[in-house]
This record gives sequence, structure tokens and C-alpha cells, in this order.
Amino acid sequence: MRYLTKEWYELCQQTHFHFGLRVHNGAYEFDENLFLRLYKRKEKAHVKQERELYNLDPRYMLEHDGQVLTRVDKAFGEEEVTEEDQIVFHMQPEQRAHIEKLIAEYDVRPPFDEKKCKEEYKESMESSFQYKAEHLPQEIVEQIADIRVFTLGYCTREILQQLKKQSAHNWRRVEHTSKEFREVMMAQNIPDEIHSRVQYHDCTVTELLTMDEVVIRFDTRGGFTNINKLTLVAPEIIKQEGEIVGSYWLYQELYRIDNGYELHVLFDGENMPELIVRCADILVEEEPERPRG
Repeated sequence: MRYLTKEWYELCQQTHFHFGLRVHNGAYEFDENLFLRLYKRKEKAHVKQERELYNLDPRYMLEHDGQVLTRVDKAFGEEEVTEEDQIVFHMQPEQRAHIEKLIAEYDVRPPFDEKKCKEEYKESMESSFQYKAEHLPQEIVEQIADIRVFTLGYCTREILQQLKKQSAHNWRRVEHTSKEFREVMMAQNIPDEIHSRVQYHDCTVTELLTMDEVVIRFDTRGGFTNINKLTLVAPEIIKQEGEIVGSYWLYQELYRIDNGYELHVLFDGENMPELIVRCADILVEEEPERPRG
């Protein structure tokens, strides 16, 4: 990657240091009682939300099945609505079957486990404490009296101001690189149709074959496409780093070269895998879904 690098991606994660923070006068000093009080408040809100989600009856998802829909221009116009202006929405059989399965599971679910919920919340928060301590600017971490209180969303006014300033600075750097990237991509003069063949953001790589052709297959359920097979013709692998299979496709850069294209891909996985391949052509296909074992 030349522009949308691992470093650029990490910087993107550092443009919102101040989000969700509130000034608290007690954050100037380490105070165990303050932490316990704030923790209990946040834990209570979390348990309440999780209980509501757990007890949400999936039958609501069937409400639109059989509903009569009217064309927008007719619904908000002054003309009389006729039968030709309406359609009846019918859910796809497999979609309805999935919802009915959820309903069956919901009807026999055990009582909400509050104890387990609190244990999971505690584990999550302990992980967050460590993450904040490692990823915040060190000069700011040293000013925080209790990283636990900070992680719960409370800090001093001075720290909040510093974080806003740092976030804004990082955002400007991210935008500067993004602008350069867009300008370079435009200069490649690659047709939109070719660019559309490498749009797999948030798709999971399920298979990577590197032989006469580079073939990548995807689970597209988390992405924005149904195309699940990418083939790079006459490939030359310039870089293959990290465990790509099982990772999520994050960003790509596509460059024009004399005999075809050079594709750079950054993946979201352990140590941020990366792939760079030169190829003569880029082919895509929507294969039938394979049975999941």
C-alpha cells in the first residue's frame, strides 16, 4: 500500500479520542469509591440494554410480510391511488424460514443470565482499560489519574481539550493522505467497471489460491456485494504478508501498469495482512454458495 497503509489506518482510529467523554471534577485524583460508583452505574445501564435485546421478540420482523406498499409519488400526491399503484410485499421463503427459526429459539430461551452478563461486561471493560492505556498518546496517559475512570467516559477538562486538539490534528493528516490518494487514483484513468471488480470492503476471505492465477473467494455476508470470486490473470505476486484467509478486506489501491494492473489490498486481521499483485486482467464471478460445514 502506498497511501492507505497500516499506519494510515491506525491514524484513522485516532481521530475520535474525545468521543463519548464527559468532564468530571473527581477525575483529577485517584478515587476508588468514585470508580466503583461510576462502574456500577455503567454496568446497570449495560445490563438493562442487554436484557431488552435478549427479550426482543423476533416476531416484529414478520410485520411487513403481506403489507401493501404504495408508489411514493402516488402516496404523497393528490391523485387517487389505484390498485396499479400498489404492490403487496411478500417475504422470500428462506428469509421467513430464518425468522421462524429465531422465533422458535426465542420461545424456548432460558431466563436472562444477569450474572453472566455482568461477568462479560467486566471482561470487556478490563480489556478496554488496557487498550486505552496502550493506544492513547503516552503524554496524556501520564496525566490521567485513573485509566479505569477515563475508560468509563470521564476525564478532566484539560485532558478533554488536549484530546480534541489531537483528534483534529490526526483528522487533518488522514484527510491530506486521502486527498492525495483520490487524486492519484483519478490519474490512473482506470474505468469504473474495473474498479467495481475489486470492491470487497468488509468481506471475509475464505480461500486464497496462488498458482497460474490468483483466486480469492469471499464470504460476502458482511460486505456490500454478492460477487464472491476474484481472479487475477497472469499474476506476479509482489507482496504477500500475514494470514490473509480469515481476514476482512479493508481497502484497496489499483494502479495501471504497462501490461495490466497492480492491485494493493490491506486486510483487517492479525498484524494487518497485505497483498500486492500485478496482473494482466481482473475477473469476477458470483459462484453458488457452498455448503457450510
